Amino acid sequence: MSNIQNNIEAVLNDHQLIPVVTINNIEEADNIVQNLLSRGIKCIEVTLRTPIAFEAIAYIKANYSDQIKVGVGTIITNEQIVKAEEIGVDFIVSPGISQELSYALDKSGIPFIPGVCTPSEIMLGLNIGWKFFKFFPASLYGGTSALKTFGAVFPRVKFCPTGGINESTAPDYLALENVLSVGGSWMVSK
Repeated sequence: MSNIQNNIEAVLNDHQLIPVVTINNIEEADNIVQNLLSRGIKCIEVTLRTPIAFEAIAYIKANYSDQIKVGVGTIITNEQIVKAEEIGVDFIVSPGISQELSYALDKSGIPFIPGVCTPSEIMLGLNIGWKFFKFFPASLYGGTSALKTFGAVFPRVKFCPTGGINESTAPDYLALENVLSVGGSWMVSK
């Protein structure tokens, strides 16, 4: 693959903080996006955890695409990748790594990052030709200690940890050489 993961590195480098958001009704979208923009956060990952998630993503893309990068999270099927392509999302996040989805993700042309939490999953990703991974759920799988170890074992690999990270722990993650950005829900105040 000449363009590793459709240049997800640019998205991660440009956005150290990636809010991970679950939208329960379309009316929430404006407030959430405006809140993030007012704090200088220009990136959002909307999870597919609600029935209206794709509708919310399409709404944000239609109304804010010139102000904020819009990603879709929790992609686990080829059908979801097709829907993400139709909407024109800016990036795709998957909670795990899947040989089955690897071709569709690469072919989509959309920057993407798969989730890993073990050395075996990292090795699977490296064998596919990837080197950027979401470390998820970070707090359950060793946090910064695990990432330091991964840095020694897999020096080429870069991470975006998510899961259990908050405002007080985010700087510890971002201080690591192998971490480009962090994701979390703490950035979206209720």
